[in-house]
Formats: sequence, structure tokens, C-alpha cells
Amino acid sequence: MILTVTPNPSLDRTYELPGLTRGAVLRATTDRVDPGGKGVNVSRAVAAAGHRTVAVAPLGGPEGALLARLLGEHGIEAAGVQIAGSTRVNITLVEPDGTLTKVNAAGPEITPAEAERLLDTVRARSAGADWIACCGSLPRGLPPRWYAELVARSHRAGVRIALDTSGAALVAALRERPDVIKPNVQELAEAVGRPLATVGDALKAAHELCELGARSVLASLGAVGQLLVEQSGAHFAAARVDTVRSDVGAGDASLAGFLSAGGTGRAALSAAVAHGAAAVQLPGSAMPTPSDLDPSSVVTTEDIPVDLTLTEQAP
Repeated sequence: MILTVTPNPSLDRTYELPGLTRGAVLRATTDRVDPGGKGVNVSRAVAAAGHRTVAVAPLGGPEGALLARLLGEHGIEAAGVQIAGSTRVNITLVEPDGTLTKVNAAGPEITPAEAERLLDTVRARSAGADWIACCGSLPRGLPPRWYAELVARSHRAGVRIALDTSGAALVAALRERPDVIKPNVQELAEAVGRPLATVGDALKAAHELCELGARSVLASLGAVGQLLVEQSGAHFAAARVDTVRSDVGAGDASLAGFLSAGGTGRAALSAAVAHGAAAVQLPGSAMPTPSDLDPSSVVTTEDIPVDLTLTEQAP
């Protein structure tokens, strides 16, 4: 079972438009609403693959009630923590060429009592979990140290923990040695304080984060592929995608594939890339099912293409 923690969940509404014109009245060709937030997306991908998952999240107002109902419809057990504020609603506008325009709401402010109830709920529901995946930005009211406290408590409970966040929250959590962190290129560059131009630059940055405390780093490098750095070595994997429909939630699908495949080693990296490649070919933040995956398209190697620029797609 994979337990996910999403401190700032959302309802994600996606509109596909024939074109985006400022100041005009636009008519969507399709629209959909999905339960959102990075940890929620991981749970959705795990459930779509047929595995059990429990989603811990603060839920408030009618938006929170709808989010809980949608989670149940996706086969996800919702462990909601009631809060005084209302769950946020995010908007994504998709143009025919795949260009995305996103409007993300700030979300509610979490009180100290609500923050402690979140931690208590994770502890109570972590029994039997293979992994805890903590994902996304921290809402107002939660200090950067909150994720670090969650990592420490999870380790005391004997559960492996994966962390997908950025900025001060990521840096603070590294001191507690999360088992896996999953930055993208921008988050990796921010963590080491310099721009990254090549896969070799990303490899060096990932090693630095391991030295700061991460036990392994699963780095998403966009169209280039993904990089896994562990104590036993490094692997690189990529899959060619001809048509990108939406990249919303693709990184979350990758993390779900990685953890569902054991969360370590070459096979787990291959599963991560297969899930991410399938996700970008689906509408909105839809998560791939096993029938959407094409594992044969994934190429995995220990021969890291260090000179490949991070704007290229791997051959």
C-alpha cells in the first residue's frame, strides 16, 4: 500500500480551447474536473494501476467534500482532515498545440492544530504502508520544517518516505534523510543554487543532494528523460513521445510508477519513465492505466549521456 500526503490539495478543472485570446469570451471544446494536488495525483496513478492507496489531505468546504467524493470514485481511500478553510480550485487552459496556461489558487491557511492533526493522521494510517509519498507545496500556515518533521516521524515508524517538494521545505527535509526525493530540473537547480545546462550538470547536482542527506534522487529532466542516483550508482532512462497532450501530473505519475515498482533500481526507473510518457499523452491530469503503458519504448542505461543538453529529447 502507498500512503500519500498532500498538504495543499485542489480540484483541477481543465478546459481545452480552440485558441486563447485575451479579453474574449471563449467556448471550451471539452472540460473535466479531477482531484488534484501532487500527492493526490500519485494516489490516482497508483489506483489506476490496480494497487491500494490511501490519500491524506486537509479538506474544507464544499470543494473539499467534492474532492473526497472524486477520490472515492477513483478507488482511493480518502483520509481527510477537516479544516476551517476551503479546498482550492486550480484552472488549466489547453490550446490545440499543447500549450498550457495554468492558474493555481493559493489555498487555505492551515492552523497549528490542523497541522498537528495531519501529522497524527499520517501516523495512524501508515501501518502496513510500503511507502509514504509526501508531495507538493506547503500551504499557508505550515512552516518549511513541516515536511522534515513528517520525514522524521515516518522513519521512527519504520516506513520509507518519498518527498516531492522544492525550496526551503526540500532543503530542511534533507537533514532527516528522505529515502527518495523527486525534483524536476528547476527544483534541482534551485536546490544547488546554480543553473543546469546538461544531463551531466543534473547528475552532479543530484550527487550533491545525496551528500546533503537524500538517500536517492529521482530527477525528472523533461523531454530528455529521467535520472536516478542511488548509493549503488546512477541510471538514466528515456522514452520518445511524439505527441504531448498535457503534462499536468506527469511527474506525479512517474513517482507512482517508481514506487509501485519497488522504489529502487533500474526496473523502478524504467517504470517511472513509462508512466510519465503515458501520462503526457492523456488529457488534463488523467493518470495512465496499465493499457496506456508502453514499457518497450523505454531505454535505460548506466552510460549517462552527460553532454546531452536539457532542452533536447534523448535519441
